[in-house]
Amino acid sequence: MAADHPAEVPRLRRPLTAVLVTGPSMAPTLRHGDAVLVRPGGRPIRAGDVVVAVFRTRPDLLVVKRAVRPQDGGWWLRGDNDLITDDSRAYGVADVRGRVVARYWPRPGRVPRRQL
Repeated sequence: MAADHPAEVPRLRRPLTAVLVTGPSMAPTLRHGDAVLVRPGGRPIRAGDVVVAVFRTRPDLLVVKRAVRPQDGGWWLRGDNDLITDDSRAYGVADVRGRVVARYWPRPGRVPRRQL
């Protein structure tokens, strides 16, 4: 998901921030147009969590991906759609801004954590 102004990545405010998913990289878990709630802070990120993050090599790009493993003080991220490679395979380590806790539109519900 890209920010409206590439030079200004939005800061996530507490306790919850709404984020709109764009693109197919998280299908089937999240689809283009899904709106999710993100919690910055809270419990520590665990492998399998869906997160909002910024790649260190692409600080203008805010993304929704799945945390795979901690690496170099950040996280290695992957999309759920293996056909799309706009994740850590292309951009390297990312800094997590928050954890996705729920989808609120169009199909309200929890976003499942996946064992990796």
